[in-house]
Amino acid sequence: MNTSIPWEWYRTFLAVLQEGSLSGASRTLNITQPTAGRHIAGLEAVLGQALFTRSQTGLLATDAALALRVHAEAMDNTARALERTAANFSRDRTELRGVVRVAASEVVGAEVLPPLVARLRQACPNIVIELMLSNRFQDLLHREADIAVRMVAPQQEQLIARRLGRIELGLHATAAYLTRQGLPATLDDLASHALIGFDSATPLVRRALERYPRFQREAFAMRTDSDLAQLNLIRAGAGIGICQVPLADGIIPRQRGRGEEGEGKREKGGGKKEERGERNEGKRGGEGRGKGGQEEKRGPLAS
Repeated sequence: MNTSIPWEWYRTFLAVLQEGSLSGASRTLNITQPTAGRHIAGLEAVLGQALFTRSQTGLLATDAALALRVHAEAMDNTARALERTAANFSRDRTELRGVVRVAASEVVGAEVLPPLVARLRQACPNIVIELMLSNRFQDLLHREADIAVRMVAPQQEQLIARRLGRIELGLHATAAYLTRQGLPATLDDLASHALIGFDSATPLVRRALERYPRFQREAFAMRTDSDLAQLNLIRAGAGIGICQVPLADGIIPRQRGRGEEGEGKREKGGGKKEERGERNEGKRGGEGRGKGGQEEKRGPLAS
């Protein structure tokens, strides 16, 4: 196949995959629906493959389309990285400017980073921050993000990593919940309480279970893979859950319990693609720890 395929065709193809229809893709890309249709038809003709089939619910991707998706996403990430890199250059090189995409978990992105981003923006008002909040690990080598704040060290040797500190984990509940249900004196007493925890065992969860085998999925009365949802269930007084100790003094004071197996630590580090330039200054946004404004209550499990 010697034909050069325009990038716009792949961009439209990816938009149709994500939206499930030509109309949805055209709205996302701000093009007309006939134009989107011509892009897909042209791509199918060049590739010699049917990429979508029509159904009552919209366009369904064929096996060929699904196989191409990862490559189209990589192209999209590269195109976005090119735009961010171009935006980082200005005539006045003494002024920091440009776009920095930061990847972090839901909890870190919602609870820890906002005040740090606010301080960074005050110091460098021409820097644009894009936050990607997800509990999956973005691929920095494929430019899904410029900086990642992670709880485990990256494995790719090409990345520059810096350990930002250690975050202590603990069991927490609201005072109102413990007034209703009683304060567990030992970890064995947790069996009679409503526990909040994970639904799917991710690699990070499986590693934690090696050290804390009692916290299996079946032990939880409320299960979700969203750390932010777990934190808000604790805040709502729904039960006892594990959260970062610096967040335990949030909007609602939580009572904390720790025992021989009830505490743990996570490494907190930032990684970025090995490059030099103005984007390096955006790394300030990944340093620091969130702090609450109320005094922590301690119970019999506390050490």
